[in-house]
Amino acid sequence: MKILFATPEFAPWVKTGGLGDVSGALPAALAALGHDVHVLIPAYDIFAPLDDRHDVIEWPAADGWPQARITSVRMAGGVTLLLLECPELYAHSGGPYIDSAGRDHPYNARRFGFLAWVAAKLAGPETPWKAWRPDILHCHDWTVGLAPFYLHLARQRAGDQDAAASVMTIHNLAFQGIFPMWDADMLRIPGEYRWFNGVEYWGQVSMLKAGLLFCDAITTVSPTYAREIRTESLGMGLHGVLQGRSAVLHGILNGVDTAIWNPTTDRRLPQNYSLANMSGKAVCKASLQREFGLTERPDVLLLSLVGRLTEQKGIDLVVEALPWIFEHDVQLVVLGQGDPQLQRALRAAAAAHPRQVSINIGFSESQAHRIEAGADAFLMPSRFEPCGLNQMYSQVYGTVPLVHATGGLADSVIDLDAGMDSATGVVIPQATPAALVMGLERLRAAFAQKTLWQNLQHNGMRSGFGWQDSARAYDALYRQLRPEPPLEAV
Repeated sequence: MKILFATPEFAPWVKTGGLGDVSGALPAALAALGHDVHVLIPAYDIFAPLDDRHDVIEWPAADGWPQARITSVRMAGGVTLLLLECPELYAHSGGPYIDSAGRDHPYNARRFGFLAWVAAKLAGPETPWKAWRPDILHCHDWTVGLAPFYLHLARQRAGDQDAAASVMTIHNLAFQGIFPMWDADMLRIPGEYRWFNGVEYWGQVSMLKAGLLFCDAITTVSPTYAREIRTESLGMGLHGVLQGRSAVLHGILNGVDTAIWNPTTDRRLPQNYSLANMSGKAVCKASLQREFGLTERPDVLLLSLVGRLTEQKGIDLVVEALPWIFEHDVQLVVLGQGDPQLQRALRAAAAAHPRQVSINIGFSESQAHRIEAGADAFLMPSRFEPCGLNQMYSQVYGTVPLVHATGGLADSVIDLDAGMDSATGVVIPQATPAALVMGLERLRAAFAQKTLWQNLQHNGMRSGFGWQDSARAYDALYRQLRPEPPLEAV
């Protein structure tokens, strides 16, 4: 099948979280199944080094949208990148969503409205690219939420249902692309769709809501999260929409790109290791302790945390648990950035206990790999987590995760109580300080039992979490949406 991904991120070039990893890895896994996958993404400045480009389409200014050009680049893994070149919208410093000062780009509605418009045009009945017409338009998160809506309008105008089927993937329902209703004119949203049964959300435009209402299928990144977002507590105000569309809502667990996250081949590590020979992990631990200024001790439990420092991730719970860490001779290394108040609390702890706690504000991909390899355990007590990838990376690297039983964390970590043959970590039932401390007690007790700890490590490393199973699940969904015509009788 011909599959068009529309996304704002594509690892390793553009990545702010799991969306970038998925957009970078899933297309290659689908290409390995024989699909022809093209990925449409804005041509941010970061893509400037990709000079082996081939012109595909000159896009004239029309319908209130600017002039642009689409060029293609063949990437590793058989995936073709389609770069939407529009300097006035995308050639700016900063990240995909924020400027160099850390503020939201003031014209994000237009930037991502245009990305969605182009995606729908390429997949629609009036596509300007006749040589490559997709069977599936797969849209990722709010930034391309309007694409299924625009595709719906195009079908209505043309009376042609032979356009691509659209899939809308929710990576995190908390981010919905909310903009003032006065942007509806600029976004070419007809008046009859500016109400509660259309794009309207509390008097504003919700790009994500538009995608959820008008796509042919909805996916999210774990089975448990697919159930949770239909409830008022985790539905972020869209639980009614998702409940109404539950028949086309699917939860497919994300995978791990084992070409990048693999302790046997990872070039970022001081020494590689494998399930058959774990000696390199001790070398990685000692190196990590030296790198982050911690006391170099093989016997101490070394905890780690990599990610956004926010309450959603349960970082406030970790702050509450710091006295337990100090009291029990446990080490902690943190890499990430986020809430200034949480950053200050963590920095104060590191200043008071510099040989026991190391806090590193910012992000480094290389450091993230070394932390996953060198730590004994990984903390992820998120209040909600659509999928999460670090708990999977941890298991692949023989690092035991401690997680809260929510979303993809519940789907990917097996608690100690399951027994030595299958357990891979510690799962706490509530996201509270008391539950986290109790989980840390269980983790510390398991670390003291060498055989039990080795079993937890080995079980996690055998889990795999490669993209193959997830890609096959998407393949099955695509085939439901666009089944092959029956063979004619001879």
